[in-house]
Amino acid sequence: MSTLEFNDRFTTMSTLLHSFAYNLTKNIEDAKDLFQETAFRALTNKEKFRTGTNFKAWLFTIMKNIFINNYRKKVKSNTIMDSTDNMYYINSGATIIGNGAESNIMMEELNNMIDSLDAGIKKPFMMHYEGYKYQEIADYLELPLGTVKSRIFFARKELKDLLHKRYAKDGETLELLPI
Repeated sequence: MSTLEFNDRFTTMSTLLHSFAYNLTKNIEDAKDLFQETAFRALTNKEKFRTGTNFKAWLFTIMKNIFINNYRKKVKSNTIMDSTDNMYYINSGATIIGNGAESNIMMEELNNMIDSLDAGIKKPFMMHYEGYKYQEIADYLELPLGTVKSRIFFARKELKDLLHKRYAKDGETLELLPI
């Protein structure tokens, strides 16, 4: 198709393209921009149009794709990604200030309970608590792996019993995390 034929066919379709652009955008200025972008892309890519195919459908597809791409860009640009720390509570009705005194007292009591453990079970337990693996503890203490595991188990069991004695009321059982 020659450039003159292409321009004539495009001119005959311009009224339909304007109407379609307005139906997509619902705004006269945006419709004019969409039509202009479609005209530019159609003219720069006229060699891609195959003679014998539907020229109107080709133009409408170009316009629809431009509209969709612009819409997606607009949606992305309106999305605000806030990567700052949420250090301030804007418009929050109440500010809650935590008091760590109670948890500090409980940790102190728990540390005292750990200190009261027998040295044979305390050392493997503390190493496990600090993040050492069973095999590392066994190698360091020069003990069999099963012995290390059982000593850690017995330390947990004894701590659990101490917690029950300290905090359970008469006939009541404490809900503790599994050991």
